[in-house]
Amino acid sequence: MNEQKKPLAGLKVLELGTLIAGPFAARILGEFGAEVIKIESPDGGDPLRKWRKLYEGTSLWWTLQARNKKSVTVNLKHPDGVAIVRALAREADIVVENFRPGVLEKLGLGWETLSAENPGLVMLRLSGFGQSGPMAQQPGFGAIGESMGGLRYVTGFPDRPPVKTGISIGDSIAALWGALGAMMALRHKEVNGGTGQVVDVALYEAVFAMMESLVPEFDVFGFVRERTGNIMPGITPSNTHTTKDGRHITIGANGDAIFRRLMAAMGRPDLADDPALADNAGRDARRDELYALIDAWVAQHDEAAVLRVLADAEVPASRIYSVADMFADPQFLAREMLQTVTLPDGRECRMPGIVPKLSATPGSTEWLGPALGEHTDVVLAALGYDAARIAALRAAGAI
Repeated sequence: MNEQKKPLAGLKVLELGTLIAGPFAARILGEFGAEVIKIESPDGGDPLRKWRKLYEGTSLWWTLQARNKKSVTVNLKHPDGVAIVRALAREADIVVENFRPGVLEKLGLGWETLSAENPGLVMLRLSGFGQSGPMAQQPGFGAIGESMGGLRYVTGFPDRPPVKTGISIGDSIAALWGALGAMMALRHKEVNGGTGQVVDVALYEAVFAMMESLVPEFDVFGFVRERTGNIMPGITPSNTHTTKDGRHITIGANGDAIFRRLMAAMGRPDLADDPALADNAGRDARRDELYALIDAWVAQHDEAAVLRVLADAEVPASRIYSVADMFADPQFLAREMLQTVTLPDGRECRMPGIVPKLSATPGSTEWLGPALGEHTDVVLAALGYDAARIAALRAAGAI
């Protein structure tokens, strides 16, 4: 891929984060051409390097999360290490960090310091509770943001305790808001002039912003949305059903015309033409009746037969995909959502493709997550450090 054809080519990003939210935001920028320099501790680096499944001693998650990034080891507790980060920040367009508020300030790397030296800098700050408010100084992870932001309260079945989604969705949502906010700040500077600014993303607020009509429904009606299992509350029919062969499929037939097609496909033209079911309000009032009918129909057929009938009737439906299903699915393959990459030992490995897909300036994977400190010397050399000085910094424990 020609780097100049990527939309963020020429953009310099300095990543000071670890684990998920900050690094995921920087990963998005790097996939579309930004130069991302990731600062890591010489003492093991980002903990994500050792999270979940390891291959040849390195996390496969790291291999994905740090793709297209340059790893530079810096001891942030050493004054010469801090000086290196400040020098890199002077050349950066964006600094991404997800430390607890106040940590960077104690290190001499806070917003006031870095922006004084680089007035055009945009600083993306991701934290559990934001940079202000009574909880700002408390530690917070994605799980806490999902709980406080309202997501976990509505997730699961009404007769059971709340459950989490199968991934760290709170961190990922915050990362997406963060990347968007950083692009907004750069756009503002480009169009309106002036200086850079802070993009302040709190994990709980990132989740809270996704909670649909939760707030106005409570404020106007006093309605507290509760857990409803797999149905879409207030919108019918949209649910997950079990087939004769024990597979699970989701059917979304909540559009008026789609509902009629579903009923016809099920052999129930009487319900398709029932004026009381012609709109969502009527269908939702008879939710239990409709779901019982759909459950019974699906249970009479194997998964393949149900999906074939619904596809012919143009009713939105899908099996509940496992990753094994994805590897064999023609839609995933046609859209190149499973990229083949080569691990350091030569083994081929599939990684997720790039989202979103830009028609003229697509993103790409240029290299996988680097070895710890792999780019330290070359990045410092670009700052003007000669080989002797780099060696002295390494001997002093600064890098």
